Amino acid sequence: MAPWPEVEKPETNNYIGDSSKQNQNMAGKEGENHKGNVASLGNKGEIQPAFSTVALIDETRPEEDDPWALPELQDTGVKWSELDRKGKIVRVLYGIGKFIMLLGLLYMFVCSLDVLSSAFQLVGGKAAGDIFKDDSVLSNPVAGLVIGVLVTVMVQSSSTSSSIIVSMVSSTLLTVRAAIPIIMGANIGTSVTNTIVALMQAGDRNEFRRAFAGATIHDFFNWLAVFALLPIEVISGYLYHLTNVIVESFHLESGEDAPELLKVITDPFTKLIIELDKSVINAIATNDESAKNRSLVKVWCVTETNVTLQNVTIPSSENCTSPDFCWTEGNVTWTLKNITETEYISKCQHIFANSDLPDLAIGLILLALSLLVLCSCLIMIVKLLNSVLKGQVASVIKKTINTDFPFPFTWLAGYLAMLAGAGMTFVVQSSSVFTSAITPLVGIGVISIERSYPLTLGANIGTTTTAILAALASPGSTLKYSLQIALCHFFFNVSGIILFYPIPFTRLPIRMCKTLGNITAQYRWFAIFYLLLCFFLLPLFIFGLSLAGWPVLLGVCLPLLALFIAVVVINVMQKRRPHSLPEKLQNWDFLPIWMHSLEPWDNIIMSSLAFCGKHCCSFCKCCKVNAEQEGAKDKQLKTMEVYENTMAMADEERGGRRAPAVACVDKTGTNNTAL
Repeated sequence: MAPWPEVEKPETNNYIGDSSKQNQNMAGKEGENHKGNVASLGNKGEIQPAFSTVALIDETRPEEDDPWALPELQDTGVKWSELDRKGKIVRVLYGIGKFIMLLGLLYMFVCSLDVLSSAFQLVGGKAAGDIFKDDSVLSNPVAGLVIGVLVTVMVQSSSTSSSIIVSMVSSTLLTVRAAIPIIMGANIGTSVTNTIVALMQAGDRNEFRRAFAGATIHDFFNWLAVFALLPIEVISGYLYHLTNVIVESFHLESGEDAPELLKVITDPFTKLIIELDKSVINAIATNDESAKNRSLVKVWCVTETNVTLQNVTIPSSENCTSPDFCWTEGNVTWTLKNITETEYISKCQHIFANSDLPDLAIGLILLALSLLVLCSCLIMIVKLLNSVLKGQVASVIKKTINTDFPFPFTWLAGYLAMLAGAGMTFVVQSSSVFTSAITPLVGIGVISIERSYPLTLGANIGTTTTAILAALASPGSTLKYSLQIALCHFFFNVSGIILFYPIPFTRLPIRMCKTLGNITAQYRWFAIFYLLLCFFLLPLFIFGLSLAGWPVLLGVCLPLLALFIAVVVINVMQKRRPHSLPEKLQNWDFLPIWMHSLEPWDNIIMSSLAFCGKHCCSFCKCCKVNAEQEGAKDKQLKTMEVYENTMAMADEERGGRRAPAVACVDKTGTNNTAL
C-alpha cells in the first residue's frame, strides 16, 4: 500500500470519475466524492490509499521513544532554594552519608570480585593447570586461543593465566610464539566478569538493555580483534617479531615489586577470608607431580627457608657430589649435601586456615557468598546512584562524560575517554573491576554506549601497562619472557583499537552490542544463553575438536564459519538492498519459524518456567494450608475455654467467623493436589 502523501501528487491520482471537479470542490463535496470512490472500488475491487486508516493512524501516532536515549533523572525532592536552614543542613548530612555509604559499597564490591576470583581458582585452578600440560594441543593456535578463554574464565583473572604462561615459557615447556594465542584468549576471558555483573540489572527492561550492551561491547571488541589479528599473527608472526626486537634492544635487570595500589586497600579484608598459594597452579602446569596433592589454600603465611650442609647416605659412590666429599663406612656410603628445610613460623589468619574441607568445597562456599555480596552491593549501588544522580548533579555528570568537543576537535573526546579509562584501570589494577564498575552507570543512563566504548578500550590498555610493570619486577630468570608476553598483550590491544575505533564506520562493537541489547531486553533468558555459549560451550566445542587434530578441526569449523559469514551477509543485504537478492532470500520465511525467530524458544522456556513455578507455588500453598489448619485448630481450642469476661468470648467468636476463608483455601489446596 502506498503511503498517504503520494495520494496528493497529480500523477499518482487514482480516483475514478471527475477528478477536476473533485480538486475544485473538495471542501464542499467530500460526501459525493466519497460515494463515487466507493462505487468505483466496488466496480474494480481496488483499495485506494486515500482512505487507508493505517496511514491516518501513522500520521497521528506519536513517535516512539529511542530506547538508547539517556533517561532524564528528574529531581522529585524539594528544591534547595525552598529549604530552610535546618533542611539544608539535613540534606548536606544526608549527602555526606550517601557518599560514605557509596564508598563502602564500592569497597565491598571490589573485595567480592577478589574473593570471586579466588573461589573460581579453588574450583577450577588445578583443572586449568592440567589443561596447560598438553604440549601438542598448545602448539595449535586455535586450541591455544580457546584454552586461554577457558582458563581465564576458570580463574577469573587474566593476570593469573598470564603468570602461568610466563612460568611455562621460562621453563621451556612453551615458546613465546605459541603463547601469543593463549594471551589473546585470556583477553577475551577477562570480559566475562562485567557480563555477569550486567545480569544483576535484569529487573528493569531498559536498564538491562543498556547495561548488557555496555558490558558486551568489551566482548565484541575482543572477539573481533581476535578474528582479525590471529590469522595475521599465525601467517606473519608480527607480534612476536616486534616484541622480540624491543626486548633484545634493552639491557634488562630485575627490579623491585610492581606497585599494587588497590591491593593495599583490599588485602587487609580479603586476607581475613581466604589466601591462596598460586604457585601450586604454576607447578601443575609445569609438570610438577608433587603439586597435585597440595592444597591451593595457604595455611602458613610466615615461613623461613634454611639451607644446611649435612651428611647423608647415598646408594653408591657414583652418586657422590664430589669425590672429596664422599667416604665409605662399612657398607654405607656417605656424602655432604645441601639440605633445604622450611621452618613454619606463623599460620595465616583467614577463616579457612584450620579447615579440613577440600578445595572444591571451600571454593563453592566462597563462590556462593561472593556472588551474594556482589549482587547485594550492586543492587544497593544502583539504588544509591539513582537517588544521588538526579536533577542538576545528573545533568552536570552527563555533560562532562558524554559531551563532545566543538567541530574541529570532536574526535578528541573519545581519545581522552580512552586515556581516562587507562588511568583508572592502572589505579585499580584490574580491567574487570573498572568495567564492572561502569556497567551499572551505563545501565541507569549516566554514561552512553558510545562513551563507554573508548572507556572500555582504555581499560584494555591500562591492564596491559600494569602487566608490563609487573613483568619488569620479575626475577632475572623470567624477566625476558614475562616482558615479551606483556608487550604482546599490549600491542595486540593497540592493533585492535587501530582496526575498530579511529574511523566511525569501523566501530562495529557498538552496533553489535546494541543489537544484542535489544534481543536480551525482549528475551531476558537469551543473556544467560549468550554467556554460556560464548565463554563455555563454544570454547569447549573447539577445544574438543582440536584434540582430534587439524583435519577434524578444519573439516568441521570451516563449513560452519562459511555458513555464519553467509548468514551475516544475507541479513545485511535483506535490510539494505533486498532487491539485489533472489526473491526467496529476501526474507527467512521459507525456513521453519524456530530457525529464524526466538519466539518459539521463548514460549518453550516461559512454559517450562511457568510449569516449575506452578508446582513450586502449589507446594508453598499446601504448606500454607497446613499452617492455617493448625492455626484454626488452636482457635477452636481457645473458643472452648471458659472466660469470665464476655467481651473476650465475643472476640473469639468473631475470630471464628473467618473459618469459611480457611475452608476456601482448603478447597484450593485440594484442587492443586489433585492436579
